[in-house]
Amino acid sequence: MEPLAALKQITDVEVVGRTPAFLEAHVLKALELIGAGSIGRGQLAKELRLGEGTIRTLVGRLKGLGLLSTSREGMTLTESGREILSGFHELLMSTDVPETTMTVDSRNHAVLVYGAARVVRKGIEQRDVALMAGAKGATTLVREEGRFLMPGMENPLDPTVIEYIEEALNPANGDVVIIGSSDDAFLAEIGAKSAALKLLQL
Repeated sequence: MEPLAALKQITDVEVVGRTPAFLEAHVLKALELIGAGSIGRGQLAKELRLGEGTIRTLVGRLKGLGLLSTSREGMTLTESGREILSGFHELLMSTDVPETTMTVDSRNHAVLVYGAARVVRKGIEQRDVALMAGAKGATTLVREEGRFLMPGMENPLDPTVIEYIEEALNPANGDVVIIGSSDDAFLAEIGAKSAALKLLQL
């Protein structure tokens, strides 16, 4: 199963019958956390900042698709789950980035979306998705001709942060970087990943 198809089955209201109380970014983060090593349901709820009932639903849907298994030691990804997570990492990768004048708050998380420049307009759409996910804002950068551009903006880019992103994410021409921003590192990450996942579906 393709990662975006799996995501749709887990979160789409037409598939599951009602709007879930978690975001697509929570699903990706859950896969990353479970993929990093066995984790209990309570710890997963704490890491994702979701209630017990919501985590039960999320875990049930992941398990229903055969993406995770449970034991006394906790939850682990199945082979199918590892394939889905690997598939997501072929579409995007991410890193925390330092505070910068390019964003609206102190905690920042950058997500690289491979080859997505063709569907970016002015970056407003990515900002709005990040805001809806709880971030304070998002900055969208497009890689063209060996350098980053901020669509619709003439503001100078912070060279220190650009160098940091280039070293951490190794972007190529045609790639997009979305930097979610908040005073809360988790919300910055969820905002950036929400915007990135939405971009992948355009």
